[in-house]
Amino acid sequence: MRRMTIMVASILVASCATADSESWPFDATPLAGFNEPWAMTFLPDGRLLLTEKPGRLLLVAMDGSSKVIFDDVPDLAYGGQGGLGDVVLHPDFQDNQRIYLSYAEQGDGDLRGAAVARAELDLAGERITDFEVIWRQDPKVTGRGHYGHRIAFSPDGYLFISSGERQKFDPAQDMRANLGKILRLHDDGSVPGDNPFSDQGGVTAQIWTLGHRNPLGLAFDQSGRLWNHEMGPQHGDELNLVVRGENYGYPIVSNGDHYDGTVIPDHDTRPEFAAPKAYWVPSIAPAGFIIYSGTLFPDWKGDGFIGGLVSKALVRVEFNGSEAREAARYDMGRRIREIEQGPDGSIWLLEDAKGGRLLRLTPK
Repeated sequence: MRRMTIMVASILVASCATADSESWPFDATPLAGFNEPWAMTFLPDGRLLLTEKPGRLLLVAMDGSSKVIFDDVPDLAYGGQGGLGDVVLHPDFQDNQRIYLSYAEQGDGDLRGAAVARAELDLAGERITDFEVIWRQDPKVTGRGHYGHRIAFSPDGYLFISSGERQKFDPAQDMRANLGKILRLHDDGSVPGDNPFSDQGGVTAQIWTLGHRNPLGLAFDQSGRLWNHEMGPQHGDELNLVVRGENYGYPIVSNGDHYDGTVIPDHDTRPEFAAPKAYWVPSIAPAGFIIYSGTLFPDWKGDGFIGGLVSKALVRVEFNGSEAREAARYDMGRRIREIEQGPDGSIWLLEDAKGGRLLRLTPK
């Protein structure tokens, strides 16, 4: 292999109750299993909203018991990497009860693309109402991969959406498409006038940054900086500091290569492109991302946590201002799809695929 290899800590576990798990700095308590869980977010009352890829939104109690409250996503394109995706609360949820959902949407024929909708959550009736699509990938293309469709609100209330390049490579550099980009919008889907390319109109005006592959994690740190992680091609997964108007280089540069063996030049060969702050060779296949702000794990305050699919790991990242490095890796024995911080500072994980479990991590 022509690139640097990051060593993997070996802390193998299959059931959260093995002898090796004694070396973890946390206890992992399984609470429930789900059908291809993808994302979750906490409500102010401590319960969870949880999505399953086949199209169900569940309301989950702290003991793991759950109830389906929505299963009628319009034109859902379930299959491959597609289906129901992220779920987040509006920053003013206490006042407006708005939630945001992302999903893969079926278009004409074999064309598909990600979409983001907002709706109102009726907790008394345990249902959602006023479902409205406010953003779509443009154009829709063939295939069932690299939707991205992670959602995050900035501290000042803007809506950020990650949009994968749909395994088509070149759209990540095409300013006429919003594929392979990170977008910045108002909460109703309209475009802020101070976006870097707003004067160009159309989907170009939505673009905050470009040159991304499959961004599957978005998180703001305590200083208000936006970070994203994304899957590299064959290796070269990235952790990026997302800076207004920057181009991150894909598919022109990458610290991985194409799956057919075609070499992609490294970032350091093209300094005009923003280089990742950390990258992984071999791949960890990152999914799910938080930057920890709680007190239950005081030594980890300000650290990032990334789930690993191929690596079947929980990866801890330390930040130093605008720099980042992997600090620890905990082998969970199963693919980790999602991470969230609980109201009490506990860390919650979702395993991937059918039967994926909801785990609560607390200090030993």
